[in-house]
Amino acid sequence: MQAWTGIGAPIATLLVACTLLLATALPQAALAQDAGDDDPLEDINRAVYEFNRVLDGLLLKPAAMIYRGVLPEEVRNGVRNALDNLQGPVILANDLMQGEIERAQVTAERFAINTTVGVLGIFDAAKRYGRYRHQEDFGQTLGTWGIGDGPYLILPVLGPSNPRDLTGLIVDSFIIDPWGHIARANDADWFTYTRLGLNIVDTRSRNIEALDDIERNQIDPYSFIRTTWRQRRANDVLNGRPAPGR
Repeated sequence: MQAWTGIGAPIATLLVACTLLLATALPQAALAQDAGDDDPLEDINRAVYEFNRVLDGLLLKPAAMIYRGVLPEEVRNGVRNALDNLQGPVILANDLMQGEIERAQVTAERFAINTTVGVLGIFDAAKRYGRYRHQEDFGQTLGTWGIGDGPYLILPVLGPSNPRDLTGLIVDSFIIDPWGHIARANDADWFTYTRLGLNIVDTRSRNIEALDDIERNQIDPYSFIRTTWRQRRANDVLNGRPAPGR
């Protein structure tokens, strides 16, 4: 239970709810997929999507706009760099599990340079040495191991996902991420909450115009987001390489 309380009760509750959703909905989803339905949980997904839109309008977007208005761009970039640097060990572990040795070396060098020269990652000093960031997570690792993504899911607050990526999120958060273990060992839940909150608000602030554009110009924003997110995740699993057989 310590692992669950360490990430914070609200997030633990959310992940439990998502797990229960999967347990009840996936059997029907599997039957629908056999029948050729590419979004067998669409009714549930659309309901959660509308819930997320309401929550975004009431809380997340206003918080993101305040964050952008109060903090200069240079400060926001420093926050983003520091948050990305904290993700370095998770990226490194997944690089290694995927057999991406060269990418793992880049990740390790980035983390070492940015933690020291970059002052705990506030400055992306590694970029000056040609060590550019890439993203890896355990959902991508499962994909490289040949595990299918399963039906499309919209999760409360967390947004687009699928069973494979939800599993990856849990593994990355509770098992791989060293900072979570350190925070739990030192009763430092404040660190977990602060890191999570900054990630959410900063990410939302960087997508204000993009999401507004989708809402204004897409006839069905839900379908547009579903298509583009699936394409991006498929590309993430391949690390930009062509799909087999192409």
